[in-house]
Amino acid sequence: MSHIIAVANQKGGVGKTTTAINIAAYLSKMGKHVLLIDLDPQGNSTSGLGIDKDSLNYTTYDVLMGSVVIEQAIIKSDYANLDILPTSPVLAAAEVELAHRPKREFVLKSSLLSAALGKYDYIFIDCPPSLGLLTINGLVGSGMLLIPAQAEYYALEGLGQLLNTVKRVRAALNPHLKLLGVVVTMFDSRTSLSGAVIKELEKHFGDLVFDTTIPRNIRLAEAPSHGKPIFAYDRFCRGAFAYKKLTREVSSRVERAK
Repeated sequence: MSHIIAVANQKGGVGKTTTAINIAAYLSKMGKHVLLIDLDPQGNSTSGLGIDKDSLNYTTYDVLMGSVVIEQAIIKSDYANLDILPTSPVLAAAEVELAHRPKREFVLKSSLLSAALGKYDYIFIDCPPSLGLLTINGLVGSGMLLIPAQAEYYALEGLGQLLNTVKRVRAALNPHLKLLGVVVTMFDSRTSLSGAVIKELEKHFGDLVFDTTIPRNIRLAEAPSHGKPIFAYDRFCRGAFAYKKLTREVSSRVERAK
């Protein structure tokens, strides 16, 4: 069985896609077979792995609309063991087109039931920065939720909304959804604010806050523009070491949660 993990936070700019790409990439580097599903119409996971959105035959949109089965839309990345279900901006139309469909919250989950996906050890779903129907599909289709939270107080404000959504999803749609953890991103050890945010998160989430924090790092910011995960862009930078350590921590938590 694949471990299906949604990476979600309705606030934009918190390092959600950077986290999804780099954990997926490091797991694949460790020999795990990984699928990254780009469920964000911005398509940053797609371009972040160096894939031209204009050259795609099929995307996440086609899978959700039932035009193709998921295997037809999955493509191989340039990295061993790492595949992606890419997307393009047309995915934004899915929110409207799925709105009146019966069981619209289960469309992605139905696609993920494909026997062919059993070859993946991990499936990561990069959700859009909203709490709309696409994110709900991501949460319903997943077994675990990973929340990146930026080390600033505005990021804390939105977590309440996300957790309320998770409660509703558990109650009505996916009772098996677990919170894998909260990872602090864009951490700056030079400021007291970053430390204060971590203390506040630990007060609410306890051990669910990952020990690893992701630092503010220019190389992490540059890597997506080159279409590369951080280990392929600069494996010796602070951001690379942090995501490598976080990946081990994620893997350990997933194994314990079995």
